Amino acid sequence: MAVLGDTATQFLVQALRGTGFDFGFDLIIFEADFDQIERQVFDTASELYKFNPEVVIIFQSTHKLLNKFNKLEIKQYNTLADNQLKLIDNIYQALIRDLKTKIIFYNYPEVNDSVFGNFANKTDSSFLFQLRKLNYEVMQYASKHTDFYLCDISSIQNQAGKSTMFQPSIYINSEIVLSIDILPYIASRNLELISALYGKFKKCLILDLDNTIWGGIIGDDGIENIEIGNLGIGKAFTEFQYWIKKLKNRGIILAVCSKNKESVAKEPFEKHPEMVLHIDDFAVFMANWENKVHNIRQIQSILNIGFDSMVFLDDNPSERNLVKENIPEIVVPDLPEDPADYLEYLYALNLFEIASISNEDTDRTKQYQLETLRTEIKKSFINEDEFLKSLKMMSLVLPFNKFNAPRVAQLTQRSNQFNLRTIRYTEKEIESISLSKEFYSFSFTLEDKFGDNGLICIIILREMDEINLFIDTWLMSCRVINRGVENFVLNTIGQFAREKGFTNLIGEFIKTGKNEMVKDHYLNLGFKQKDKLWILNVTDLKNKKCFINSKENGFEQN
Repeated sequence: MAVLGDTATQFLVQALRGTGFDFGFDLIIFEADFDQIERQVFDTASELYKFNPEVVIIFQSTHKLLNKFNKLEIKQYNTLADNQLKLIDNIYQALIRDLKTKIIFYNYPEVNDSVFGNFANKTDSSFLFQLRKLNYEVMQYASKHTDFYLCDISSIQNQAGKSTMFQPSIYINSEIVLSIDILPYIASRNLELISALYGKFKKCLILDLDNTIWGGIIGDDGIENIEIGNLGIGKAFTEFQYWIKKLKNRGIILAVCSKNKESVAKEPFEKHPEMVLHIDDFAVFMANWENKVHNIRQIQSILNIGFDSMVFLDDNPSERNLVKENIPEIVVPDLPEDPADYLEYLYALNLFEIASISNEDTDRTKQYQLETLRTEIKKSFINEDEFLKSLKMMSLVLPFNKFNAPRVAQLTQRSNQFNLRTIRYTEKEIESISLSKEFYSFSFTLEDKFGDNGLICIIILREMDEINLFIDTWLMSCRVINRGVENFVLNTIGQFAREKGFTNLIGEFIKTGKNEMVKDHYLNLGFKQKDKLWILNVTDLKNKKCFINSKENGFEQN
């Protein structure tokens, strides 16, 4: 990554590198010289372009912005935000045009020069008005431009306090705007965002019940005596449930892990009039007298996601420690003793960072619920083929287009386990692939009699020469493993390769810490290994057995 700032950034760079190790990244960082953002960006012969970073951090400080404002004529005060936004756009356009990079832009912590007092909120000639306008416009800008991400250091100042964020005597003597005390928080916020960009983020929230999402013990106190609602400490639990509900609506999978009799544990969700969460908000509900380590492992096996994608919340320190010791990958926050402090504590942790969101995220809980139902029904079939036939599966196969590009990009960024090469693509890159004559793209949906799984598989093929097609990307959602999707995909791209006059499909497996499950993928499909590649002659390839029908086959590629 590259760090470009208009103030001294040497301590920030050290904080980023050190925090990177905590997040599993060995960051190689280029730090531009002091106050050289524009020179580095607009001169393609600069050190920035020679370094060719994957990520560029841009830090334009509020204090330098105030200096710029101070030098304006009074009649120009109301132009500050617009002019700064134009500069930001010029920086973005230059970097996107000349570098294949992601941009992390720091927003502007508030500084009120108190020239207008409270009237600053009513006049666009005040610095505070221009600053707030600029922060709003930058948010709008980020929402419309791919590969432009905001690191919200303004919120960090709100949480930590301005006196922690900024120390005037140090700034005056050294041009250091960010205090040493605040750097760990800013570095963590950066690495959380970078982790999300590279497919490392939390997907599931596992919840204890008693004294975690309601006050009291349901088995002892009874449904009428648990604390939930708008009075007293019950208000804290209600607001906590609203936060959890919003996470679920955003696409976070919810699960319950409670030491309780199942019927008793479910009773508040079904009968208590002031419960915000309900049974259908949870993908998995584990309430029994097994230890929680065992139950969390059961939840993981049902959801088929990594432990490092999970967060476990429990009010009991003993239960938390047991889980930490036995499943070290899972994140287990030490909740405060007072439930009134739960939310502020969790807000500060920023556990559920994401880099993108799609319409399909809102259906994720339903999809996992349906998958649990399929798993239960499968037990009634002796013959797996009969079970697969009974699902009546259909798949819509389409090339990438402007409608599915956001979801395709999201899958490349999020998929880790069933991912043969783990190449990440941005939405802009996916759009370029869809228009390129060098690439062929395929998106696969899957639906059955129980419901629609949405877009579940991506293939990107690249011409190597006249007879060979290279499988640049083959990734798939783990929700649909063991349904024959791999065979259906191979049948589809094999037929496509033959029709285009190619002889071979060439595959590659690049091992990561998470994709061990597909190390024999090409071997199982009949590919032959040659050096580090896998080769399949498609000339006489017979269709492999599967029970998926094409929903539509009006398929055109460049």
